[in-house]
Amino acid sequence: MYKKGPLSGGVPKKIVVLLHGYGSNGQDLISLAPYFQPAVPDAVFVSPDAPFPCEAGFGFEWFSLEQRTPAKYLEGAQAAHPVLDGYLDQILNEYNLSNEDMALVGFSQGTMVSLYTGLRRVSPIAGVLGYSGALIGADSVPNDGKKPAIYLIHGEIDSVVPVEAYHQARAELGKKGYPLSGHTSAHLEHSIDGEGIESGSKFLSEIFN
Repeated sequence: MYKKGPLSGGVPKKIVVLLHGYGSNGQDLISLAPYFQPAVPDAVFVSPDAPFPCEAGFGFEWFSLEQRTPAKYLEGAQAAHPVLDGYLDQILNEYNLSNEDMALVGFSQGTMVSLYTGLRRVSPIAGVLGYSGALIGADSVPNDGKKPAIYLIHGEIDSVVPVEAYHQARAELGKKGYPLSGHTSAHLEHSIDGEGIESGSKFLSEIFN
């Protein structure tokens, strides 16, 4: 696990968990922390490696992408769920914080597991910020109780996870009444740009204040 303490230098009052994409690692995503820190100066940022060595031969994965079908994606997210859910419990306990003090930030496959697990916590977290991802298991997304805020960002020329996934996620989550916002970026591929960092920072600031 990689981490950066609060910019304020004080005891962490919030926690932001950064979840990397397929074939990457926690060190890659923790590099985003300095860009977000000014917006949430009392937050500690943590970025774990996904639990499984990536089948592609480098980095880590949350689940296999050998068979890219909805059924296999769901099977993978379900397998990763208890691992990630347990990790979130552990981190909250370590810092003596509550679910409402936590936000998940994901990229690509990290967004997929952020949405899957983040929306299924026993108590709602503050929010999920998702870049270039997709909603898995839409039929089983909880539709009761307090709902975490969600902000989704996607490149319109993404050739890895097509932008249609963004529109599908917004439609499905909108049906279930989630506080939902986000945007697409016209000339963005499968990546995170400055506009996405800026709007994501604003989202984190808003859900924690």
